[in-house]
Amino acid sequence: MTAGNSAPVDDSRGKPDVGGAMVRVLDYDPGWPQAFEREAERIRSALGRHALSVEHVGSTAVPGLAAKPVIDILLVVANSAAESDYRAAVESAGFVLRAREPEWFEHRFFDKTPAGSNVGINLHVFSAGCPEIQRMLAFRDHLRAHAEDRELYTRVKRELAQRPWRDIEEYAQAKNTVVDTIHSRIDTGA
Repeated sequence: MTAGNSAPVDDSRGKPDVGGAMVRVLDYDPGWPQAFEREAERIRSALGRHALSVEHVGSTAVPGLAAKPVIDILLVVANSAAESDYRAAVESAGFVLRAREPEWFEHRFFDKTPAGSNVGINLHVFSAGCPEIQRMLAFRDHLRAHAEDRELYTRVKRELAQRPWRDIEEYAQAKNTVVDTIHSRIDTGA
């Protein structure tokens, strides 16, 4: 285990368990970019030079795209496995470490739900140079620029949201076919 990683992960909430309930997919909210900016400023202030990049990713980053009310933030640090460089600062901004995925680019996942808000915040931490960073940004940028894929993704998410799911991960896995289709278009420049 890398130094700085020995502290336990708080999995008391873990990945949301929707327990047979429906996933909420809402129309695009023009307030989501402002919610991102508020959190991004907190993260930048807390991390200083350790925050190499802070990006709004995921569905709430795409105007016109329906989404779960959760802001996904991509934080790039020098080395995501070196939690001692950034974890305390991220936690001081109100986030809780929920997952370590050393097998997937040393991904770290934090989350929080600000008091009085009905919008959650997910924070994905990756190391500089990680290929997943470009993949996430390319997906976001493609959906911003291609209405037909934005509409396709919205349609699939709304259809899936009508079904009951054991947990949010099962819902996310069900989206893989459409996500892979869109990524193939990105990869081929279509």
